[in-house]
Amino acid sequence: MPVGAYLPDPTEGITDALQLPAPIVEHRSRRPHRSPCPKCGRACARDQEGERTLFDLGDRRKGRPRQIHVTYSKHDCPPCKRYFNADMSDLALPNSHYTLAVVALAVRVVIEDGLPYRPASWHHWRDHRVFVPFATIQNWVEAAGKKKRAPRRA
Repeated sequence: MPVGAYLPDPTEGITDALQLPAPIVEHRSRRPHRSPCPKCGRACARDQEGERTLFDLGDRRKGRPRQIHVTYSKHDCPPCKRYFNADMSDLALPNSHYTLAVVALAVRVVIEDGLPYRPASWHHWRDHRVFVPFATIQNWVEAAGKKKRAPRRA
């Protein structure tokens, strides 16, 4: 196959989500027995466990998306009366469904390459097999403070 040859998207035209390629699933664990309290720094014992699913950049060779299932611990700090989760800041932002790699790539594609939000969303699916709604990409870019709306004239 010559370099730069057009390769059609094998998922083009699929309307049923069940026909899409199955994701590659990775299991990771973040379950320390003790974790420092973010407020007072005291080592707090594990109280419960939870699970979180993160969407990561997919495998380009296999054309499959990637999911990371993270099992994490929940800790209780009695002096602070605070409940907190094990640190996962190296994987994803709090309350996010996507890894930091997905966020960084989306922001870079919009800011550096100048791609609009909708084509950037399509770029993520076509090239990396991760579906990110264009409004989510817009929120990430605006939170980064790189692309602002022009002020309205009075």
